[in-house]
Amino acid sequence: MMTETLPITAIIAARNEERNISRCLCSLTRAQATYVIDSGSHDATPAIAADLGADVVQFRYLGGYPKKRQWALDTLNITTPWVIFLDADEAVPDALWEEIAAGIKSPSCDAFLVTKGFHFLGRRFRFGGFSFSAVILFRRGRGRFEQLLRDPPLSQDMEVHERLIVDGHVGRLRTPLIHEDFKGLDAYIDRHNRYSSWEALLRQQYCSTGAWGADTVKAHLFGNPQEQRRWLKALALRVPFEPQLWFLYHYFLRLAFLEGRPGLIASRVRANYIADVHAKLYELKKAASVAEGGAGRRQPNVCAVRVDDATGGPFDKHG
Repeated sequence: MMTETLPITAIIAARNEERNISRCLCSLTRAQATYVIDSGSHDATPAIAADLGADVVQFRYLGGYPKKRQWALDTLNITTPWVIFLDADEAVPDALWEEIAAGIKSPSCDAFLVTKGFHFLGRRFRFGGFSFSAVILFRRGRGRFEQLLRDPPLSQDMEVHERLIVDGHVGRLRTPLIHEDFKGLDAYIDRHNRYSSWEALLRQQYCSTGAWGADTVKAHLFGNPQEQRRWLKALALRVPFEPQLWFLYHYFLRLAFLEGRPGLIASRVRANYIADVHAKLYELKKAASVAEGGAGRRQPNVCAVRVDDATGGPFDKHG
């Protein structure tokens, strides 16, 4: 097993991640440099990260673009030719490091898709379709994060649904990341409650303007997994009973029932998330209608138009 340091800078965006950060950082010993971008944690996250050798940088979000990860790209003194982004609840296994070591030697690839292997309620899921692929490893200067919401909530200081736009060829690595949050189901559901508010605002923006943002990943049915997810999300916006269809997709079509009760719970959480998005979107539309003085000044519903122009993925951070 090779153990040499690789010319990669690892960047972890974190806030109150003392239960997760140690495992994440201990899996990054092969990165040449490691930064933890902290947002004023109230727990021991910064101290743990510093003790494990990471450079801890504080970030205060003032709204707009960039958010935390893009800010790190724009601000940090990154000297390595490659950058990898991880969440604090993720870890890079040895087999993936071996693939990374081989992949970054390829002159034809400017970035790599990696599957985020889904762990839930203490087990690794083999079924259910909850794992997803995203670009997390790329050549410095070849990737930038999407600009979606024009005025995102200050509580959403980190890119969650925003994906990396790559200028160049995107390859793929086979070994998945370990994606497992040790903060429990309460924190998981609370996080996705905040995500659903963000998603509702994004859908409202699309329905009123016909665009998801100023700079986005292209939606393409036959593109890479990021582009396919965006195309499918655009289609899902036009399908009735979306929450129920997500449950059927995960639990039956993708065989989450084979995971036992955790599979049932995960499928319900996904369906509930989408139901919350619909409820919050309804509330936003009502408020907008009142502000505009009633139905006489309603905006055209562009959500009924072109699927191929839409972007913006289904909830994926743990969706």
